[in-house]
Amino acid sequence: MIPYGRQTISEADIRAVVDVLRSDFLTQGSAVPAFESAVANYCGAHYACAVNSATSALHIACLALGVGKGDSVWTSPITFVASANCALYCGADVDFVDIDPLTYNISVECLAAKLAQAEKTGNLPKVLIPVHLSGQSCDMGAIRRLGKQYGFNIIEDASHAIGGQYRGQPIGNCSYSDITVFSFHPVKIITTGEGGMALTNDAGLARRMQLLRSHGITREIDQMTHEPDGPWYYQQIELGFNYRMTDLQAALGLSQMQRLDEFVATRHSIAKRYDDLLSHLPVLIPWQYSDSYSSVHLYVIRLQLDLIGKTHRAIFEALRVAGIGVNLHYIPVYLQPYYANLGFNTGYCPEAENYYTQAISLPIFPSLTLVEQDQVVSMLSRAISRATAFDF
Repeated sequence: MIPYGRQTISEADIRAVVDVLRSDFLTQGSAVPAFESAVANYCGAHYACAVNSATSALHIACLALGVGKGDSVWTSPITFVASANCALYCGADVDFVDIDPLTYNISVECLAAKLAQAEKTGNLPKVLIPVHLSGQSCDMGAIRRLGKQYGFNIIEDASHAIGGQYRGQPIGNCSYSDITVFSFHPVKIITTGEGGMALTNDAGLARRMQLLRSHGITREIDQMTHEPDGPWYYQQIELGFNYRMTDLQAALGLSQMQRLDEFVATRHSIAKRYDDLLSHLPVLIPWQYSDSYSSVHLYVIRLQLDLIGKTHRAIFEALRVAGIGVNLHYIPVYLQPYYANLGFNTGYCPEAENYYTQAISLPIFPSLTLVEQDQVVSMLSRAISRATAFDF
C-alpha cells in the first residue's frame, strides 16, 4: 500500500533522539527551547510555545485570547475536527464559514457577508480560526482587514503549512494574526512523532500559553502572589494542563527543521509532476493562489463525476483495492454526529458539501518515488475508465 503521507526519518534524526536518550533530561531539558527558537527564527515570530499536539496548541491559544462561555469562534468546515473542538473545550460556541471553490480555504466573500449579518444581530465572533488547507495560506490580508473592522482575534490553523509562505513571508510570522499553530504529526511537513507549536508576537499571549501548557504552574517570582518560601517553591496560579512536549520529540523536530526547505521543495516537484500526469484525466488539480507558496502537505484532486459516470465512492474504493492509500480531507465538521446534535444540518455550507462529494487526497511525501507516483496515476486512470470499481 502506498500511503497518502509518510514521515521521512534520517540517520541524523535518529542520532539526535539517541543523544537525548543518553542525556540527563528526557523532558524539560534544553531541546524544547532550542526547537522553539529554531521554529520562531525560521518563521520570523517573536515567541513560540511547543506542546504535545496541535490540538493542545489550539486549545491554549483560545484560552490565551480569553475564549469562554458566551463567546463564538468561527472556522472552516473543511478541516480536522480539532479546529472547531478547541473552542468547545473553552465553553464557547462554534460556527462555520463556507469555503472558496478554488482554494478550499475559508471564503473571504462568505466571511464578509456572514460578519455583516452577525453585526446586525449582535453575534460577532470573538475569534476566527482560518485553516490553511493542504499548506496553502488563506487570504490573510483580507481576513486581517475584516478582523480590524469587526473586532475579532485571529488564530491561524497552519497545521499543514510550516515551510509555506504568504506574500513572500513565512507562514507563522503572525503579521496577520494573533497566534499561529503548527502540527508535527508524522504525516505533516516535519514531525516530532506527535506535537504542535503556537507562535505569537505578543509577550502576554506567549506567557499565558506557556503557563497553561504546564498545569498553570510558575516558578517566576514576578507571577507569584507573594515571595517564595524557598528555592523549591512554585505556585499554581491557573488551572492548566499537562500539554508539554518532551525533549525526545523536540530533538527530532530540531533535526527535521534542517531539512524543512528541502522537504517543501520536493513536495512541489512531486505536485508539479502530478499536474502534468493528470492533465488528460477528468479531474481538477489543486489551484494555487498567486500570493501564496504552499507547503503542499496534501495533493487534493476533485473528480469531475459528470464526465466520469461513476460514483466518488467507487473511484475511492478502487484505488484502495489497487494498493493506493488515498484519503479524504475532510468531511465537513458540522456533518459529524456530535455537531449535528448541536443543531447543524446538511446544506449549511453548500460549497463545502460539494467539495466533499468530489475530493480525493493522492499520496504525496518526500520519499515518494517516480515509480510509485506513476503507479498512483495509472491506477487512478484505470479506476476512472473501468466498467466497475473492482475490475483490476
